[in-house]
Amino acid sequence: MLNTLRKIVQEVNAAKDLKSALGIIVQRVKEAMGSQVCSVYLLDPETNRFVLMATDGLNKRSIGKVSMAPNEGLVGLVGTREEPLNLEDAAAHPRYRYFAETGEERYASFLGSPIIHHRRVMGVLVIQQKERRQFDEGEEAFLVTMSAQLAGVIAHAEATGSIRGLGRQGKGIQEAKFVGVPGSPGAAVGTAVVVLPPADLEVVPDKHVDDVEAELALFSTALEGVRRDMRALSAKMATQLRKEERALFDVYLMMLEDAALGNEVVKVIKTGQWAQGALRQVVSEHVNRFELMDDAYLRERASDVKDLGRRLLAYLQQARQQTLTYPDNTILVSEELSPSMLGEVPEGKLVGLVSVLGSGNSHVAIFARAMGIPTVMGAVDLPYSKIDGIQLIIDGYHGEVFTNPSELLRKQYADVVEEERQLSQGLDALRALPCETLDGHRMPLWVNTGLLADVARAQERGAEGVGLYRTEVPFMINERFPSEKEQLAIYREQLQAFHPLPVTMRSLDIGGDKALSYFPIKEDNPFLGWRGIRVTLDHPEIFLVQTRAMLKASEGLNNLRILLPMISGVQELEEALHLIHRAWGEVRDEGTDVPLPPIGVMIEIPAAVYQTRELARQVDFLSVGSNDLTQYLLAVDRNNPRVADLYDFYHPAVLQALMKVVEDAHAEGKPVSICGEMAGDPAAAVLLTAMGFDSLSMNATNLPKVKWLLRQVTMTKAQDLLSKVMKIDNPHLVDSTLQLALRNLGLGRMINPASDIQA
Repeated sequence: MLNTLRKIVQEVNAAKDLKSALGIIVQRVKEAMGSQVCSVYLLDPETNRFVLMATDGLNKRSIGKVSMAPNEGLVGLVGTREEPLNLEDAAAHPRYRYFAETGEERYASFLGSPIIHHRRVMGVLVIQQKERRQFDEGEEAFLVTMSAQLAGVIAHAEATGSIRGLGRQGKGIQEAKFVGVPGSPGAAVGTAVVVLPPADLEVVPDKHVDDVEAELALFSTALEGVRRDMRALSAKMATQLRKEERALFDVYLMMLEDAALGNEVVKVIKTGQWAQGALRQVVSEHVNRFELMDDAYLRERASDVKDLGRRLLAYLQQARQQTLTYPDNTILVSEELSPSMLGEVPEGKLVGLVSVLGSGNSHVAIFARAMGIPTVMGAVDLPYSKIDGIQLIIDGYHGEVFTNPSELLRKQYADVVEEERQLSQGLDALRALPCETLDGHRMPLWVNTGLLADVARAQERGAEGVGLYRTEVPFMINERFPSEKEQLAIYREQLQAFHPLPVTMRSLDIGGDKALSYFPIKEDNPFLGWRGIRVTLDHPEIFLVQTRAMLKASEGLNNLRILLPMISGVQELEEALHLIHRAWGEVRDEGTDVPLPPIGVMIEIPAAVYQTRELARQVDFLSVGSNDLTQYLLAVDRNNPRVADLYDFYHPAVLQALMKVVEDAHAEGKPVSICGEMAGDPAAAVLLTAMGFDSLSMNATNLPKVKWLLRQVTMTKAQDLLSKVMKIDNPHLVDSTLQLALRNLGLGRMINPASDIQA
């Protein structure tokens, strides 16, 4: 049965459209199960009726004509119950309904399985037979598996508009929703511009040449052409990106240098292979190597190599990519977006990005956040090659893409976009005002930074310090470990930019979904593996160099705070403190007179929650990493679209853990802050303030919203709200209670506008 299933699935996947796919399924399933009839009924959302769309065994003329409501017939029963139905004598069942036009009076036994995609019933797959028989468990399981396969095919067809004439009106393309991973927050309404690779390396054949020198000259010209393009793009984006972000283009340029890709291709050409074939060979080897790696960051590097390879090939073919026209409100869509694709869109026209592959850790996502462009990554189900020129909506808050949206949905999201624009303008006036509640409770608002662009944004929005500087970002955009001197320069720039305000620098936090191309970490379960402090304690040379660079950078400024990530117990903390003291001694021995900065630990795994008091006794402050803490408490990888909807920082377990951390930290007389998405959510910030957090740290974009909302409530009201939600056992109910309370206070405009949209 398994081989049969595999063959059917392959055949269905190769079908050119939905009609063909349905035809294959009814024919092959009927053969495999040795029955007389196999039929597919699809639910028409317009009429809310199950319509016969394909059959092998019933009267073909009844296709598209026979339909039943969810409360009619056995098909309706399978659809409403959302579970298989196996009957020996169908006619004896009280829900049986006979349709004369199908010619099905001869059939006694019935087996039906619902077709479900993302919890939505899409139709029913049915097997019928003349003889009375009870289908066995194996046959039932086979049909359920086929239904699951069919669900994906139908969802794909919805997006491309190949479900035509399903309803009586015979409308063409229907609105469809695809779920990916949030890459950069915000909403956008616009036109899809699909960027396909400029040239296809995979189809380049091998070819022997005699004139090796001519091929080398061709390749050299192509190299220079791509280098020129990269420099031009970097210069073009100079107004939109700061130096550190533009360094990503330098990564491309480095790959092209003689010591890297360029040299390898030259070597292959010298064996007598023509330039295009040599390029394909070298690029394929690199790409295969990267793609086989489990590490998220390394897999992203494969797309960089592919992009370069395609650009070089385009030059070699002397056929540059056809000039794309970019309309106003362009939403750029590609299988794998690359930073250089962004640079080719005329300034002011780009409103959103969608990448079928990639994660929130991709270079493109880093760019998008730096530029403030709403982005959805990892929309794997999106049939991207077929949506060029159609209307799209992207929701970067939730990681959703809507194809062919209705006029109503378009208007709703257009209002969100306009509201966001007006909001950001209106909030500028808050910059110089303190963040304090109506009854005078002061709440310092800090920012999370990583890129240099974040500095300017933070200062524009009136940040009072840095609660989290992600030191891994300079490491990630480098091709090797930065030296002590290089790190010193980067850290000094951050500390100076915010001086005299405090800057909390987290020690190198790699592993999980953050990796370095030059330091691969290959693991089956990276989130529970070698990451954070575990890596740097195993490599004290990395930790010591980084700590020395931080300490030296703080000379004369004295606004440094050091934060240790992923601490799971007192022993790890003691080891890290020992190394920090050692680095401090070395720096002072070299003549740099700096005081020992405050040292803190991140509370981001359950073990640390239950050891808060013990940890607090040995450090100066604590900081909750709400993203990872939520992820670990709920056992949910939030980058996984299948379970991302289970990730919810309003979960009662998360709220209780946060309360405990604050109480225990304060019992030891130590301040506790929170950095993570939760701190930047205005409604959640009200709860965190009531819990007693001493500061909130967030992305600079969210800071004005949080400040505005906290200035509209009293501490008393916030505490009342907190005691109310702490009694609730459902995260969705917590969220809606919060939203309702804030709306009743007239504060609804600050809540994420896209959350109200029912799509």
